[in-house]
Amino acid sequence: VQLVESGGGLVPPGGSLRLSCAASGFTFSNYVMSWYRQAPGKERESVASITSTGGGTYYADSVKGRFTISRDNAKNTVYLQMSNLKSEDTAIYYCKGPRDAWGQGTQVTVSS
Repeated sequence: VQLVESGGGLVPPGGSLRLSCAASGFTFSNYVMSWYRQAPGKERESVASITSTGGGTYYADSVKGRFTISRDNAKNTVYLQMSNLKSEDTAIYYCKGPRDAWGQGTQVTVSS
């Protein structure tokens, strides 16, 4: 299983970013996929999840209405569209797949 995140960067408050996670090594369309994040000095927390078909999603209360998780099973990729970013969204964002597989993470920094 391999998960590779991309799309992080520096963005001002109120800005937007789209993260991508390219998956390989397993049948992507069979599994729930998730995004987590870890801020400095804090524990890793769940941000959003999406069912195998994309028909169901879950969001942490802190990101509801601002973040959208989606997936393209033809491209073996899951996305996290982040809007109206706040300084407290600053963290390393990780993609999580089956069998406790994790990507290497991508840094998101929200700062003016």
